[in-house]
Amino acid sequence: MIDTHKGGDFRDWMAGIQARTETALAEVLPEATIAPARLHSAMRYAVLGGGKRVRPLLAHAAGELAGADARHLDRVACAVELIHAYSLVHDDLPCMDDDVLRRGKPTVHVEYDEATALLAGDALQTLAFQTLADNIPGLEPAVRVEMLAQLALASGSRGMAGGQAIDLASVGVQLTREELEFMHVHKTGALIRAAVLLGARAGGRLSAADLGRLDHYGKVIGLLFQVVNDILDAEADTATLGKTAGKDADNDKPTYVSLLGRTEAHRLAEDMLADAQRTLAPFGTGAGRLSQLADYIVHRAF
Repeated sequence: MIDTHKGGDFRDWMAGIQARTETALAEVLPEATIAPARLHSAMRYAVLGGGKRVRPLLAHAAGELAGADARHLDRVACAVELIHAYSLVHDDLPCMDDDVLRRGKPTVHVEYDEATALLAGDALQTLAFQTLADNIPGLEPAVRVEMLAQLALASGSRGMAGGQAIDLASVGVQLTREELEFMHVHKTGALIRAAVLLGARAGGRLSAADLGRLDHYGKVIGLLFQVVNDILDAEADTATLGKTAGKDADNDKPTYVSLLGRTEAHRLAEDMLADAQRTLAPFGTGAGRLSQLADYIVHRAF
């Protein structure tokens, strides 16, 4: 485990967590040679070899602050990333956002077929819960049950899936800022918030007040991530994004940029970053990685 108190180069730390998450995911996913081979191949295609792994990074950063075992954090990182990957597979389907590019390569339904993509997303979702439910030496069963419940809440109708439903119903609709925030607290923010809290719960040295601070940090970062996504969708090109640029505007979806304008969206992102940093201040240098991740999430767009 990297000592966050002594620092070390952030980029090196980030690359290290991304690499170990890739290894852990490759071990958790069924091999493509195991029947049904095409389904397992599609699952591995959807998950491996791409993505910034922001949720695993947040889980590890919060877990390090909480004194968690890195092996436990690998399980948490895999669980949240598998849920995220399933959501992307389904989000890209013709019945949802109907996109052909994800992480710089054809989407799963394009590379395989629509039915296989649907099943791959289903299987990735259940694998996420299996990953947390399986015996984890040193992590109490009661803690794992609590973590499973938290992941389920963040993923379901009162979390990510519910937010996506609101998003689909909002095409062509002018939302207020409060309505837009409500949608993204669920659609994007819930799983990011869960990644922070699941990482923290894998350790044992944080108080209820500390967990409350991390919960607020996770909520702010979850919304911040979406604000930056909206800015990127408006300002970056397809090659930079690895997915189709300008898709939200083309589909008449409400975004922070369409609601506030680009200047105000940038200002909102900076305000949210300041809020996140204030929330971490009581932790001192121990929250260094979480602070650096907040900066990274914002300034990848600027």
